[in-house]
Amino acid sequence: MKKFMDENFLLSNSTAIDLYHNYAKKMPIIDYHCHVNPKEIYENKKFNNITEAWLYGDHYKWRAMRSNGIDEKYITGDGSDYEKFLAWSKTIPMAIGNPLYHWAHLELQRFFGIYDVIDEDTAPLIWEKANALLRGEGFRVRDLIKKSNVEFLCTTDDPIDTLEYHIKIKEDESFNVKVLPTFRPDKGMEINSDGFVSWVKDLEKISKVTINCYDEFLQALESRIKFFHSVGCRISDHGFNNTVVYSEVSKEEATAIFKKVLDGRAISIEEEKKYKTYTFRFVAKYYYKLGWAMQLHIAALRNNNVKMAECLGVDTGFDSIDDKSIAYPLSRLLDSLERENSLPKTILYTLNPKDNYVLGSMIGNFQGEGIPGKIQFGAAWWFNDNKDGMIEQMKALANLGLLGRFVGMLTDSRSFLSYTRHEYFRRIACNLIGEWVENGEVPENIKLLKNIVQGICYNNAKEYFGI
Repeated sequence: MKKFMDENFLLSNSTAIDLYHNYAKKMPIIDYHCHVNPKEIYENKKFNNITEAWLYGDHYKWRAMRSNGIDEKYITGDGSDYEKFLAWSKTIPMAIGNPLYHWAHLELQRFFGIYDVIDEDTAPLIWEKANALLRGEGFRVRDLIKKSNVEFLCTTDDPIDTLEYHIKIKEDESFNVKVLPTFRPDKGMEINSDGFVSWVKDLEKISKVTINCYDEFLQALESRIKFFHSVGCRISDHGFNNTVVYSEVSKEEATAIFKKVLDGRAISIEEEKKYKTYTFRFVAKYYYKLGWAMQLHIAALRNNNVKMAECLGVDTGFDSIDDKSIAYPLSRLLDSLERENSLPKTILYTLNPKDNYVLGSMIGNFQGEGIPGKIQFGAAWWFNDNKDGMIEQMKALANLGLLGRFVGMLTDSRSFLSYTRHEYFRRIACNLIGEWVENGEVPENIKLLKNIVQGICYNNAKEYFGI
């Protein structure tokens, strides 16, 4: 029997052990998609306690706690931080098989040197040990980033964001980790949302472009893309909730639809699709012009529990997987850009694992321009970033494309302790490749294996994003 989460955790054969410890483990981290707060990086936040560092804003943990019958008071409510920590410690033993179980222990081990197994009995001691460290030096936000060997990270930012903290971090010569914005214009796409017109007014203010018509709206978006680029942004991100939207549409139609909404009139679902298609294609063509990469996150069904969403807001743990068909509209959307020679480098993510082979095959349709892996099947995302989900995503990519060109893992997290997810992924990737070597499916060629493993861990992303 193997020891619980020892140095060879998730490594089941000698080849995997060699690949991880000698080639993967020490590679820098490129975290090209996350949701951490740049203000906290600039201010080098010091956490008051382990709950603040561990549980604040983490809806993964909140969902698990609700499933364990924990009252909302001790999740997002006014319970004390110690009470919330105890509630989380009570939940963890029930989470075996969930990646949260492994992530929580990895975070304690790597950042705090705490190897106790988490449960109600050990919780008071872990609370004291972790908090004693947090009170001292070496555990501020920048320390955690540097300790994790992060080379650059990309936050997720609305076009109306000022990016003031990205600019300040860039000017701070004492911190050599690049913290770059990502352009996420979802609120400008959701024309049927209650807050759309208000968002347009905010865009008008920050862009200094008067928006009375669709052309002026597009001009304002373009100005924000240029501004983001000047601050170092090289990646965009779009959330395709429910399904991919595509419709044949002219600019005249999109213009009329935009005017209807500004005038306070309702639009149909088909009109919404037309607006989204034209607006998306407009910004995507500009990404191509600037040499950006574009991320498409597909198949999230959000805010299912309306009562709780209205009470707590979005991103609080009430989202799940959508099951609509994505193949045809995604094909037409990408092809519409390809026909105009304006398809950017693109990473496709699906929240529904049934679509692994859809995306794995789709990327092969639009490769080109001499760019290795121009169109990527992105890492197992959200509900899939567990052991089985990662393995299935990599197998699908390997079966249908080139695993050796994969740009690898990201945290997609709001926590500065989540960089251990890269270790989790690297161990799983090394073990999968190690199994193929042990089975005689891949040659025991260290030069080949080193290039593949280090490419997936770091080098491919470094080349792909060009940052």
